[in-house]
Amino acid sequence: MFERARLKDFAPGEGVQTGAFQERFDEEGWIPIPVPKDVHRALLDAGRIEDPFYDRNEDGCAWIEDREWWYRMSFDGPQEPLQPGERLRLVFHGLDTFATIWLNGEKLGGHSNMFREAVFDVGDLVRPGENTLVLLFDRPLDHVGEEHPDQWGRNPERVSMRKAQFGFGWDWGPRLPTVGIWRPIELRRERRASVRGVHFYTLEIDSKGERAAVAVRVEVDQFATEDPLEAAITLTAPDGTSVAETSLMLDGEGSNLTAYPTVENPRLWWTHDLGEPVLYGLRVELRQEGEVLDHYESKVGMRTLELDQSPDPDEPGTRFFRFVLNGVPIFARGADWIPADSFVGAIEDERYETLLRAAKEANMNMLRVWGGGIYEHDIFYDLCDSMGLLVWQDFMFACATYPEEPPSFVAEVEEEARYQVRRLRSHPCLALWCGNNENQWIHDRTFWDREDTTVPGALYYHEVLPRVVTELYRSTPYWPGSPFGGDDHNDRRQGNVHNWEVWHGNSPRRFGEESRRDPTPENVSYLRYAEDMGRFISEFGMHAAPVRETLRRAIPEDQLYHHSPSMDHHNKDDPKNKGDDLMLTVTGLPENLDEYVDFSMISQAEGLKFALEHFRRRKPHCSGTLFWQLNDCWPVLSWSVIDYHGFGKAGYYYASRAYSPLLASFKALPDGSIELWLTNDTLSEVKGDVTVRLGTFEGEAVWEENLEVRTPANASRPVARWSADRASGALDRYLSVSSDHDRFPSNRHFFAAIKDLRRDPVGPDVDITPAGEHELRVRLEAPAYAYFVHLEVPDESTRFSDNYFDLEPGQERTISVTNEKRALEPEYIKLKWR
Repeated sequence: MFERARLKDFAPGEGVQTGAFQERFDEEGWIPIPVPKDVHRALLDAGRIEDPFYDRNEDGCAWIEDREWWYRMSFDGPQEPLQPGERLRLVFHGLDTFATIWLNGEKLGGHSNMFREAVFDVGDLVRPGENTLVLLFDRPLDHVGEEHPDQWGRNPERVSMRKAQFGFGWDWGPRLPTVGIWRPIELRRERRASVRGVHFYTLEIDSKGERAAVAVRVEVDQFATEDPLEAAITLTAPDGTSVAETSLMLDGEGSNLTAYPTVENPRLWWTHDLGEPVLYGLRVELRQEGEVLDHYESKVGMRTLELDQSPDPDEPGTRFFRFVLNGVPIFARGADWIPADSFVGAIEDERYETLLRAAKEANMNMLRVWGGGIYEHDIFYDLCDSMGLLVWQDFMFACATYPEEPPSFVAEVEEEARYQVRRLRSHPCLALWCGNNENQWIHDRTFWDREDTTVPGALYYHEVLPRVVTELYRSTPYWPGSPFGGDDHNDRRQGNVHNWEVWHGNSPRRFGEESRRDPTPENVSYLRYAEDMGRFISEFGMHAAPVRETLRRAIPEDQLYHHSPSMDHHNKDDPKNKGDDLMLTVTGLPENLDEYVDFSMISQAEGLKFALEHFRRRKPHCSGTLFWQLNDCWPVLSWSVIDYHGFGKAGYYYASRAYSPLLASFKALPDGSIELWLTNDTLSEVKGDVTVRLGTFEGEAVWEENLEVRTPANASRPVARWSADRASGALDRYLSVSSDHDRFPSNRHFFAAIKDLRRDPVGPDVDITPAGEHELRVRLEAPAYAYFVHLEVPDESTRFSDNYFDLEPGQERTISVTNEKRALEPEYIKLKWR
């Protein structure tokens, strides 16, 4: 019904003056726009702007935020008139942001929050046949509040708007503030009463897993009846059989009632690495005298989840920060998620499916939805439910001081929170509600010398939001911020941590200490991750270029060189040479584009490998790593491991291996000795044989040992150690470990930075054979040590069984290359190495 509209821009105030809200209006010059869709995309389709993601075209789009934007659309009203006790409601699921709505020339009202729905009773205005709906979206900057005297952060005008903050520009994103209808519109006809909300949650699972006590809270809006109502609840297993049926009787005054069914022999929801994310069907029918007035359907999972912050007995003075799923403490392996496109109203389901499948295949079990973006579309949470991925959910506040006045703004924030908590609360994937991103931490660092460093906005993080979560959401914990906890909001002894010592050169501190930053090459080195004894690391990372194909699509050919004006425009982090400082200590500085792409990827990938191995060895004292970041919103040089077009960087594949549920890693000790650790995130003890080899890059085996090792379930332990004399640190040698039956990814340790190793860059022998129309098998064999072996293709829909890896001398590997959308030919693949 509401799928297409017409769009036009006016100078602020001009549209009302010319009567654009009237039912009859000349639409000459208006352009078509699908609903939902962002204005920028419609302008691009109509040829009114150049691609904002290409070259520096972003700058040419600045005029869009200085105009007001009008939508006009027609729809057919119901032919049958409303009966007594019925109402007709027009529901806007997402308006971005300051909107005024007219229906058939009559003003319905306004709306000023991108993050909650707008609902209007329209029974008196909608008529049978054609109706005209008109929306005006104001210029956002007309609604900027008074700047707070303590304001800091990027683009402070954004804080007085309940709107996606990243659209005003970030250190990885362009300034392209969106506008328009970004979620669907619905005309809803209701009779006497409606289901306002349903909350399914698990109360308890008995110790043997034979019985689950669950709760179903039903919230009903009885708008035109005082007679009794019945809420009939049915829970069905994945095979469709009913496992619980019960009813609630409502007394006719409008009620929120809870049923407490018991499920025998429940199949629990687990993250994909620990079990199966089993989903049951939930249906609630609202009945009156046998007539179904409304119904609600969803998929739900039975699981318990807690945030354990008890004292850590093995590290006195510290506390755990770990999630306990179904009674099992888990290590959260994952990344931070930003919006998958700058234009959030145009993100296709396929993009979500591709990115979330990539996260799962990288052995991740948690993603953090970052607080400067959006509460994600339904498809995101549905896919996380079905794929067994937990979600850390920030409320949408990031890197700023937020006003606590006027009261209408505070009320708007609370209504937003209520809407989103109700909307998302029954998803089994939801692990945590978090108040904001970095607001307490950065404010305290900025005003460290004050006695009171309370951040403006604390009213939300410490009062409003936890109250809403407690009232509406009984099965997921709340946490005030990321980072938060301890002596300094970024304390390593309790709470969660953002590590920006690496990359930005920050220094750890405590309350009342001066903030320090030393962005020298040595101080931003990824080796500093070894100093971090944090309990849960929810941000850390390093830049890398996207693949060459992504650069080719976004950068003019004559600008395809490191630090060209166009390349630097696609690097939003200042100063632009931060990546150079990191590369300087890892690979050396690049001399051409190919070297820049590879060297930046190597620096990121080796850094992530080092960090993830370090933090996972600290299990259970450290119980989670969510690195910054999984994805991009446009083609950019950033911290992501998957670029905008979906190509995996080297860091993606390195992280996939470092996130293997069973990980073998080497730890270099200060005295020169080397330990071998096994980190086991599975729920079973692991024992077996491993082979450890000290070899030269030319192929000589200095020594080789076969070891029988054992690691308990859900634990991390050192299993072997070699003295400095035994594990010689020569620059022409490496140490490797592999397992029987490939139980974990092979791993290696270098005794110096990549740039200082004494080796000749030797590539492997290659043989490529078709294995059907859509698959190629690439067999590789290395005559000498081959570093950073990778396959390149021009199509982002191509998938690799592995990529960006090393081959030891004499080692053979076969990589599967698949593409479901196109036939593959051997010449399609380029083999590279360093």
